[in-house]
Amino acid sequence: MASLRPKTKLKPKSKYNNGLPQFYSYKDKAITNDYSSHQYIRLAFNLYHRYSMLVKLFFISLAIYFTYDWAFSSSPESGKKLTSEELWASRKLEVKNTFLQSWNDYVKHGWGYDIYAPVKQTGKNMVSKPLGWIIVDSLDTLMLMGCEEELEDAKNWVDKELDYDINADVNVFETTIRMLGGLLSAHYLSDDDDTVFLEKAVILGNKLVSAFDTPTGIPVMELNLKSQKPGKQGFPAMGASTSEIATLQLEFKYLSNLTGEAYFWDAAEKVMDILDSNQYKAPGIHNEYDGLAPIYVNQFNGEFKKELIRLGSRGDSYYEYLLKQYLQTDENRYLEMYEHAFKGIKKHLMRRSYPNKLVYLGELPNGINGELDDKMDHLVCFIGGLFVLGATRGLTESNAKSQPWWNELQQEQLDLGKELAKTCYHMYHDTPGTGLSPEIVVFSQGGKNDLNPDHRGTTWSSGGDFYIKPNDKHNLQRPETVETLYYLYKITGDIKYREWGWEIFENFVTHTSISDPNGKNVRYTTLKDCTVSPSVKADNMESFWLAETLKYLYLLFDDETGTTLKGELKNGKPDKWDIKNMVFNTEAHPLPKFDRSKFVKGTGEAAKLPNTFVKDNEERIRKVNEAADALKRKLDVEANKKASLEHEEAFADDKKVEAIREMRMNDDVHEEFNSEYVAFEEKLEAGPKDSSKKEQPVEDEFSVDDIEKNLNQRHSDKQDTISNGNLAKTEKEKGVEVPAERTTASKDDISKPLNVQAEEAKIESDLKLTQKDEKEGVKLLDNDVAKPLDEQVKEVLAEAEEKMKESAGGVGDTAIGNQN
Repeated sequence: MASLRPKTKLKPKSKYNNGLPQFYSYKDKAITNDYSSHQYIRLAFNLYHRYSMLVKLFFISLAIYFTYDWAFSSSPESGKKLTSEELWASRKLEVKNTFLQSWNDYVKHGWGYDIYAPVKQTGKNMVSKPLGWIIVDSLDTLMLMGCEEELEDAKNWVDKELDYDINADVNVFETTIRMLGGLLSAHYLSDDDDTVFLEKAVILGNKLVSAFDTPTGIPVMELNLKSQKPGKQGFPAMGASTSEIATLQLEFKYLSNLTGEAYFWDAAEKVMDILDSNQYKAPGIHNEYDGLAPIYVNQFNGEFKKELIRLGSRGDSYYEYLLKQYLQTDENRYLEMYEHAFKGIKKHLMRRSYPNKLVYLGELPNGINGELDDKMDHLVCFIGGLFVLGATRGLTESNAKSQPWWNELQQEQLDLGKELAKTCYHMYHDTPGTGLSPEIVVFSQGGKNDLNPDHRGTTWSSGGDFYIKPNDKHNLQRPETVETLYYLYKITGDIKYREWGWEIFENFVTHTSISDPNGKNVRYTTLKDCTVSPSVKADNMESFWLAETLKYLYLLFDDETGTTLKGELKNGKPDKWDIKNMVFNTEAHPLPKFDRSKFVKGTGEAAKLPNTFVKDNEERIRKVNEAADALKRKLDVEANKKASLEHEEAFADDKKVEAIREMRMNDDVHEEFNSEYVAFEEKLEAGPKDSSKKEQPVEDEFSVDDIEKNLNQRHSDKQDTISNGNLAKTEKEKGVEVPAERTTASKDDISKPLNVQAEEAKIESDLKLTQKDEKEGVKLLDNDVAKPLDEQVKEVLAEAEEKMKESAGGVGDTAIGNQN
């Protein structure tokens, strides 16, 4: 083998050495020019010498490329500027594909149904007929993503199949934000001459506005769509949910703007007047709530009930709609209410976790002066985006900071919004198993209140900042975090929010997807447990998966929609998806900003609708304004009190009173009891039969005493049926002369079940207490301190029997509760 030591003399010039200097690999020891065994090594060195600059440039280019690729795709917190438009356009299309996978599966197996189970691929309705829960909620997402064929099918279904004349109780809040909001946003995004969605919205709106026909103007929680009367849970024992009564205003105000009818606006605005007044102990002097609102409201006097304050369920969208009402109609009082609330939130609810100092917002179970609970719902994650929206009012960060109204408070909102966005991202990123956030977490303060890591069923985050209790491990594919990321990216332009959103989207796809055994028919479902991998699947697709979560992700990755500097498209028309031109309702349905003066009838150009779709304004205003007066007049009638005293002995048995109370609290018994009266009313509607058959008068078919007797049997002896009897003892049986002309009872003799009348008596007695002279020292502290239930039941049933007598005798009075 030839030696590698250098020769004393260089060999003559050859085609390989070209007379170039020797390359010294180690100190002064040169490589030999002997090619007999190392000619290829030498060839490489000579090529390097000749083309050294090109080789260096090649390796430098590779280094730059890999550095650039690593910087823009590795760390979600890199905070770098935009990557290529092609990358985000492709990611946007992946979101659309996921949406269509869910949508097509629903169309194939659950079309028209309100509830869909993607695992079993079956659907069902919430009530007797479909409400459009999934279809209507998804209309504007179909429009956003350009799904024209799917949209046409959905529109035809709304036009031809959707009917809100349903004899069923619905939640007023949920129906307003999903159905009314979905129809209004679809109209907003449609061509001006297309009124399909608006006509349905007006029909539904005119039904839902009846929920405000209460003595205080605070809406009932449930409403029967057909009768437009309170549902079984219209007046829940805990009171009205603060967020539910304060999250109807965007929809009803926009409906007023479209139709020119003021009653929608007036009804929604009155609720805000009441809630605003709860923040003052005297004119201009705020009370101890500090802008915060307990999550329950007394429906009979408008005051806050209980003390629990939180930004999660029953509290969240109250704060959201304060800011958005200001943005929608430029009403300054809502900006003041929102900023007051922001200060209270920062002062009373904000803390940092241990050990990584994540900012979170806790709860106050015992009120403003109580101890802070470290629990935080995923629902709270909407508020980071809200604060950034409040700081900039929909402008970009740089543009907002140049405005004359930018101040220290705006900067505080912006900073806190960014901190909360980071926290909510870590609720996903730090959750073991799936990287998806659970429904609720409890943040750590590094103290004795933390659960032991080995506590049975408890899961700790990878960073140690929060833990998850066994009952809180489910994931419903909620939108609040990606909603905040959408606002943060659109306003700040920081790409890390897009990267965080993409990570969350990928985890949704990976861990919530299901398919057939052959891998086809992919669809997505909620999770029972998101802290393990593989995840534990539930079997439900919430409508907000289509209406909100995927919509916000699509917009987060979209460089074409809602991103213009001036809020205009290239053709000069307004960009309807730009937050400078619209506000999202709490279900992510875009509603336009407008001049508030146009809602008054005659001052603006309302949408042209057939008269059949708009109620007479004067009639509606009369009902709203006179509802309380009519009830007061009724309470002032002394005959009610006298009648109740005359029949006091008929209700001395305490078991009867307990039966009525238990019935009111038991929905199943309630429905069974109602069915008996439905059968009774149906017989009345059929009218009197041929006298030749000698049928007994209808009044002899049931009796009050027999009903009460059988109620005792149902609850005490577990009897399943109520025997037939007489409706009322005749006056002859009581020793009273019976008028000759009295032969039958009218349908209005008993207009409502006894348990409903008992509930109304309780409400009426609450109102009576508030009307007492202050000199008597009587004051209503809560709706629970009305007169005892036994007295109420006695009064109500006595009044019902008395009215029955009066009606049959030609007096013509209606029964209790029969007033519109």
